[in-house]
Amino acid sequence: MALGYKTRRRLSLLILLVGMPLYIVVAVTLVNMLDRPPFLVELAIYVGLGFLWALPFRAVFRGVGQPDPDAQSNDKGKGPDPSV
Repeated sequence: MALGYKTRRRLSLLILLVGMPLYIVVAVTLVNMLDRPPFLVELAIYVGLGFLWALPFRAVFRGVGQPDPDAQSNDKGKGPDPSV
């Protein structure tokens, strides 16, 4: 099932505003349960977890920053809007 552009935008916003802070809290809690490992090990864990969280959401985030591909524009090629 392919998600529409607006659905992917809303879902990506939800993931970034709600899911990511929750993921950070869980990651910090898990690292603290390891009784504070050495600095380089802790850094490697955080970097690894930083990449790991985004992997399942690649399809959701892909192309979200681009203009809506389904939007129809009637003024293609006309230049800047003179009323502005």
